Amino acid sequence: MIAWLVVGLGNPGERYASTRHNIGARVVERLAERLGTRLRKVRFVPIDAGEAAVDGTRVLLARPHTFMNVSGAAVASLARKRRIEPEHVVACHDEIDLAFGSLRLKFGGSTAGHRGLVSLAGALGTPEFHRVRLGVGRPSGRKDPADYVLEPFAKAEREEAELLVEEAAEAVLTLARQGLSVAQDRHNRTPRRAD
Repeated sequence: MIAWLVVGLGNPGERYASTRHNIGARVVERLAERLGTRLRKVRFVPIDAGEAAVDGTRVLLARPHTFMNVSGAAVASLARKRRIEPEHVVACHDEIDLAFGSLRLKFGGSTAGHRGLVSLAGALGTPEFHRVRLGVGRPSGRKDPADYVLEPFAKAEREEAELLVEEAAEAVLTLARQGLSVAQDRHNRTPRRAD
């Protein structure tokens, strides 16, 4: 029986692969690498998924083929197909309301207008699912946040972004092994301030 469905939110295609908006999808890709599983197309659902074991706990890793803002239906369809309740869904996603490099795990609560989470909550019928929030920060000046998240990380940010993806992947593993409070204590982080 599957204990967790871990979903990486992002947009499909090479154009978006290295953007801020796709950092959640990169977490699931990193987990697939680390756990030695391949993400494969699921029949009749626009999503790639792969099963893995985390210390005997079955985990399903998934990445929708749809754009983030409409990804909820694919995730909910997979969850129903595999009999996974919403409280066992973990959504990994970008978060502009957190400083770049921050990491926060939480369960339920507001979607804060994040359209990927709005879509997921609507399709699951509840906002009560786990979130792994990866801070990408807000744009400076008057840049539209919607444009900002669709840009690649700046050259100076790339190393920190890779560390954040790695830490988030580790946080998901801790969540699966030891639960939310342990994962929060161990992995919630605020980036070091540059002097």
